[in-house]
Amino acid sequence: MTDTSQLTADAAAPEKTGRAVPRLQLTRYRDLSLLPVILLLGVIGFIVSPTFLTSDNLIGVLQQCSELSLLVLGEAMILITGRMDLSLESTIGVAPVIAMWLVMPRTGSATYHGIGLMPGWTSIPLCLLAGLLIGGFNGFLILKLRVNGFIATLGMLTMLRGLQDGISQGKSIVEVPKSFSYLGGASWIGAPAAVWICLLLFVIGGLALGYLRHGRALYAIGGNKEAARAAGIRVDLITWAVLGIASLLAAFAGVLYVGHYGAVSSTQGNGWIFQVFAATVIGGVSLNGGRGTLFGALTGVVALQLVVNVTTLGGVPPLWDKFLYGAIIIVALIISRFASGEKQD
Repeated sequence: MTDTSQLTADAAAPEKTGRAVPRLQLTRYRDLSLLPVILLLGVIGFIVSPTFLTSDNLIGVLQQCSELSLLVLGEAMILITGRMDLSLESTIGVAPVIAMWLVMPRTGSATYHGIGLMPGWTSIPLCLLAGLLIGGFNGFLILKLRVNGFIATLGMLTMLRGLQDGISQGKSIVEVPKSFSYLGGASWIGAPAAVWICLLLFVIGGLALGYLRHGRALYAIGGNKEAARAAGIRVDLITWAVLGIASLLAAFAGVLYVGHYGAVSSTQGNGWIFQVFAATVIGGVSLNGGRGTLFGALTGVVALQLVVNVTTLGGVPPLWDKFLYGAIIIVALIISRFASGEKQD
């Protein structure tokens, strides 16, 4: 039998020409292209406000990066396979709400009453399970019912947002189990635990996509699904798994968010999808599938949060943030369009 890993590489690779080697070298440099931008933003931040380089400000930026980065990690893997999931921004909010609803007692002094079905220590597993089920259902809609992925996940985004509002009664849940809030509020070796956890997950994800057969298969699937199938890759199963993992990561981001702020916000995750796509696109992940790295996506998160931080320190009202996210996405798409020479459908 032909080695599947070799077939994976062949399926993912474009037609080999004399320009293949320079293009490969360009891809390597593209992963590092945001590092000078990050350094430049650091210089601009220091010029705008001396408080930019204070430990409190930098740690705050890293903390905000950690929660967003998990959604970007999941979305990047989905985009590499040639798919898209808009519902991640709702999963970060609804999964913790479902967990709190199941563990909070029916009666007592708490301002929010759940159904008290499970003990408090199960809140994190329940949250992660909720995220996994959401991703699995997305996969069922897209891969089994063959529903348009964009419309299906847009509908899920709206439905899950409504479910979050309904279960939480439109209020923030401020009494959460200590086991649930620990990871988002703890500090390890002078930095938030969430930062170390996210770095570890990105390293694991990067190694998986770079060296594991099923990880490399994501590029083959995104590059050419039919060629990937011909190479023996189980396209639907792997795509389904990626959708589940991405929603699982979004639910875990919800755990970190709750620990960071000490409550489950009724608007948790609202509007985050703009930041997610802005970070992935400027990080070099192709919306057409088959290209991009998790390192590039991570640098996209850092660059995006630095832009927001610098503008905030410069006195720009937060009301302009969405304008910035949209402008960043459009500029990044234009640059990607002319750098790659390929049209974006």
